[in-house]
Amino acid sequence: MLDVVYYPISAVLWAWHRVFGAILGADNGVAWALSVVFLVFTVRALLLWPGIVSARTGRRLQKLRPQLDTLRRQHGKDTRKLALETQKLQREHGVRPLLGCLPALVQIPVFFGLYHVLRSFNRTGTGLGQLGLTPEQNANTANHVFSAHDVQSFLGARLFGAPISVSMSSSDTVLASFAQFGGVPSVASIAAVAIPLMLIACLATHVNARFSLSHQITDTGSNPMQADIMRKLMLWVMPVGSIVAGPVLPVAILLYWVANNIWTYGQQHVTHRVLERDEARAARAVA
Repeated sequence: MLDVVYYPISAVLWAWHRVFGAILGADNGVAWALSVVFLVFTVRALLLWPGIVSARTGRRLQKLRPQLDTLRRQHGKDTRKLALETQKLQREHGVRPLLGCLPALVQIPVFFGLYHVLRSFNRTGTGLGQLGLTPEQNANTANHVFSAHDVQSFLGARLFGAPISVSMSSSDTVLASFAQFGGVPSVASIAAVAIPLMLIACLATHVNARFSLSHQITDTGSNPMQADIMRKLMLWVMPVGSIVAGPVLPVAILLYWVANNIWTYGQQHVTHRVLERDEARAARAVA
């Protein structure tokens, strides 16, 4: 059933690898790394307009919050009436809450789809989702749209000495499967690539959270303590997630995390300008 996610993702990754492989060499680790990065950019580009619509929806909901709070006080005991009045208020102001979470919902299967496709380049492990293949069987088994030759190219590729499909916690069995494809990588060589990516992802997540919080509309009716907790979660706890999860994530997923944050940084600035233009246009219309 999830092939509807796996095949499109692997197809986009395959297409970008053909582009960068033609320039840098099919077995070049940088070519494979750039393929992952531009897979992220492709998905985010497709979601750019829905992302702007989502931001507009979020901004309108923030402005409606006092009215929504009033409805909750008036109809708190009548859930059906509250739902009807809330929907009516949202329609009057052109708010469609589903659009506010659509981009995030789409990115979830993309993330897990990419994780699955990358893990499927090396199925020698015996953990969850792995097939326990021998190195020879794995090297001669296709991976969705990737041929067996592509699988061998991926296994032989190195990014500063580390295969991009491994993590710092990869088992000895998985690491040993790279013996005939450039040698068994050491944990130190993997860490030398993974740790900088983890730190960059952590910093980028923090910077994006700070920008997002600085451009939110202040809600005077909100609970100050609750708002402070949410602020700390966004600024500190979420960024640290890349440090906590980093050791078990393949290098390619860390590349995904960094690339996603790079795109988010640019998109937030574009979206902010669009929202400022919308508000200026609305102010002129009222005047």
